[in-house]
Amino acid sequence: MKAYVFPGQGAQFVGMGKDLYNNSPIAKEMFDKANSILGFNITDLMFSGTDEDLKQTKVTQPAIFLHSVILAKTLGDSFKPEMVAGHSLGEFSALVAAGAISFEDGLKLVSTRAMAMQKACEVTPSTMAAILGLDDSVVEKACSEISEVVVPANYNSPGQIVISGSMKGIDLAIEKLTALGAKRAIKLPVGGAFHSPLMDPAKVELAKAIDNTIFNKPACPVYQNVLAKAVTEPVQIKENLKTQLTAPVKWTQTVQNMITDGATSFTEVGPGTVLQGLIKKVDRQIPTQSA
Repeated sequence: MKAYVFPGQGAQFVGMGKDLYNNSPIAKEMFDKANSILGFNITDLMFSGTDEDLKQTKVTQPAIFLHSVILAKTLGDSFKPEMVAGHSLGEFSALVAAGAISFEDGLKLVSTRAMAMQKACEVTPSTMAAILGLDDSVVEKACSEISEVVVPANYNSPGQIVISGSMKGIDLAIEKLTALGAKRAIKLPVGGAFHSPLMDPAKVELAKAIDNTIFNKPACPVYQNVLAKAVTEPVQIKENLKTQLTAPVKWTQTVQNMITDGATSFTEVGPGTVLQGLIKKVDRQIPTQSA
């Protein structure tokens, strides 16, 4: 079975999507429509902005979503997913690609999510850190023993987990996990504590937008971050999307479950090759490629 996966924040690069815009009338039309929906020319920032421009959450998330969804659209009849998944933000790209939500509604939700997350980041200074070389259970236990807010946020691959929390919480966790033998424990250049309780203020705003959006039954199973399992019912998809903002991204478990359920290859649709690298760490034998 062909599995398609969609990247999340961090995959952006200056110039992303420019080839699509220049070479595909469908892509050009979709990018132009996106500029109109967003109320600013995101294409200018994507094609010729600076790294700093693209690092802003309110720009990064719609930019990666657009690159991924438009690339999927330009694949035409060759795009026949039998299962899909997306990493964090990428879940919205996956849902549009599988026909659960329209392109326009997906972009509006991503924009709302990005703005709400940016606001939440400004309310409480917070950050994330990558922890390499420890078992998940060791990281989970260490986080639970710290009195500050600090939680596992992304289960990326075996031996690679990202934690999320307050500035002090992350500092204490890095110190503790380094002492426990982590190969690396490094802060990430992000604006806040994504997938942690500190995103609660953003969750309220996003939940309202999700409730007001029409969701259809997807054309194939969507493996959502919160459960790491196949979901096809619109009501459950909506609830999982709301929960996703404050819950960990179970990427390792998602890939494992997709393989167990019959995935024979993974195609990454969007900027970069981050997910292919993570998938190879879960299972070296499975073929991966870029769209």
